[in-house]
Amino acid sequence: METPSPSKHLPADERRAATVEAVVALAAQTNPSDISTTAIAKHMGVTQGALFKHFPTKESIIEAVMGWVADRLLARIDAATRKAATPLAALEAVFMTHVEFVTIHPGVPRMLFGELQRAEMNGPKRLVQALIARYSERVRALLAQGKAAGEIRANMDEGSAALLFVGMVQGLVMQSLLAGDVRQMSDQAAGVFALFRDALTGAQA
Repeated sequence: METPSPSKHLPADERRAATVEAVVALAAQTNPSDISTTAIAKHMGVTQGALFKHFPTKESIIEAVMGWVADRLLARIDAATRKAATPLAALEAVFMTHVEFVTIHPGVPRMLFGELQRAEMNGPKRLVQALIARYSERVRALLAQGKAAGEIRANMDEGSAALLFVGMVQGLVMQSLLAGDVRQMSDQAAGVFALFRDALTGAQA
C-alpha cells in the first residue's frame, strides 16, 4: 500500500510554503522557465488541482517564491550586519552571507536572472527589482557609515561602490553557473572581497 505524501495533508500556510520550497529545489536542477505546475505538483506528491487551491496561476507561485527569496536573504544579511563590529566588517559579512545563501539555494539566482530577462513587467519581476533596490540601499548605508567612521576613504563614490558590490556577487554567481559548481563561489569570495576592501580603503600592496 502506498504511503501518502506528507504534502497531501498540509494546512494552507504550510502547503504554500512547501510549494515555494519545491520550486526553489527544482530550480537548482532544472531551467526555471521549464518548471511547470505539473512538475511542481509531482515533486510535492499532490495533484495540480490541489496546487491551484492555493495559487491561482503559475505566476502567483513564482511571485511567492520571489517574496520568499527577498525575505530570507534580507533577514540573513540584516542578522549578519548586526553582529559585525564595524561598517567595513558588516560589508564583508553581507557579502559572505549572500554567497552562502546562494550556495545553499543554487536555484535562486537562476530564477532571479530569468525574471529580470523578461521583456514584460509582471509581479515577480517587480519583486526582484524591489529586492535589488532594498539590497543596494543597505550596502550604500554601510558604505556611508564606513566613510563617517574613517574606515573608508572620503572620496569614494557610494553609488558606484554599491553597484560594484552587487556586480561582484553576480559575477561569482555567473562563474559558478558556467563551471557547473556553485561551491566555487565560496572558494573565490574571500579573495574578491579583499580586492574590494583595498579599493575602499585605498590600501596598496
